[in-house]
Amino acid sequence: MPQLFLNEKSCETTADPDRVNHAMTEMVKAVLAVAAADQGTVLITQADSLLALELAPGHPIGKWMGAPGTDEVLRLRLKRLDDKSPYRTVFPEGETFSDVGYEYDGETVEGLGYAHLLGGVGISLPLEARWNTDRITLIQERLADDEDTGSVSTEVEVRHAARVQHVDTHLKWIESGANTARQKAVEGLRSGTELWVRCPDLFPLVQFTPDAEQYFAELAETWVRPVGERLGELQDAVSDWDPERHPIAPQWRSYVRTEFEMRRKLCWFTDTDGENRLFDWHSEFLPEQGRMPGRVHFRLVHEERTLRIAYVGRKLGNK
Repeated sequence: MPQLFLNEKSCETTADPDRVNHAMTEMVKAVLAVAAADQGTVLITQADSLLALELAPGHPIGKWMGAPGTDEVLRLRLKRLDDKSPYRTVFPEGETFSDVGYEYDGETVEGLGYAHLLGGVGISLPLEARWNTDRITLIQERLADDEDTGSVSTEVEVRHAARVQHVDTHLKWIESGANTARQKAVEGLRSGTELWVRCPDLFPLVQFTPDAEQYFAELAETWVRPVGERLGELQDAVSDWDPERHPIAPQWRSYVRTEFEMRRKLCWFTDTDGENRLFDWHSEFLPEQGRMPGRVHFRLVHEERTLRIAYVGRKLGNK
């Protein structure tokens, strides 16, 4: 779960409104790129809340949200993102970090410092060239245990992003953390019902028909983990799907194909709007014990850049 700490110093640059709004759009794209790789992403700001944030002196975030040039999709996705403000709300219980401070260019930088302390990522508005980078070196000043020594200064590096291009350099690290957390969550589940309840959290980009719940409830325990793994691969596939570049389907993370013509009659299910539709795309899985294959059946929803699952369980037609 990446914690993104907004660099408060990047919100202190005076600039014309159009330039501030453009910088905010660039930063939001970076934030959402991280969230696409790990849906547990949290944005943490120095303000009392995200909606109280000032992007520059005299330029509250509301001006960006209401600007004619602001992409409505970006605005809505940012509002849906989990945010926790101010910084102290994510400190470990009882911790104040009063014994350590950070500087950059001779200035105290709280957000970037907390990003280093808590293993997160610093996020900045790219209004100044110094924030246009994927990593930033800070001076850490920490009180020494020995009272005679005073404090110790050390150079430290923090992951950072102000544009989507910067996120690209951190993707492997982000995806590794996301996959590990998701895998641990799936491994702890013992029934299909438990998996169904966790689907919105673990696979938020994947959709399900209402009737899919009954198939999850029927899953044997040995099928829960492999189904969860396949759902994770489908989630990852749609997270970076661009239907304009890949108009037929996403780039799959495992073996996925459409059903053979003679078997498609088995693949009709009731969709979310009550219409009967063909769900002939499928991903295969094997239970942890036994050889009888299982399948996850879905259809692609190009207009929403996702897929909708109607069935999980034994291969259709097999009893």
